[in-house]
Amino acid sequence: MHSTITHDISQARFDATAATERHLHYNGASLCDLLDALDDKSGFETFCDLHGILAQSFPDADAVEAALRHIHQVLARQKPSVLDRIGYERRLPASEMTRWHGARLSDILAMFPRAR
Repeated sequence: MHSTITHDISQARFDATAATERHLHYNGASLCDLLDALDDKSGFETFCDLHGILAQSFPDADAVEAALRHIHQVLARQKPSVLDRIGYERRLPASEMTRWHGARLSDILAMFPRAR
């Protein structure tokens, strides 16, 4: 029974990594623009690292999850006043983008199971 649980967790982590790839394929440009506009450049750097991880033949699910968690934290730390400034200066709907991308990353992060 233990090996079945391990297999299920491995498959779920593989599926979550694939979901990350799909999400970034369709929405990565928008997330990239947002992260580039933020004052905290670590999110953008992590986003670039994440692309490198996903470009590997067999992406490391732990590294994917860690990168997503970091990006999610960067988005969660943004102050409304900073997002308003970015929206004005860059003509980006930064507040809405932050909420939308944060919610999508939360959904994907929930797909990564924890070992029992």
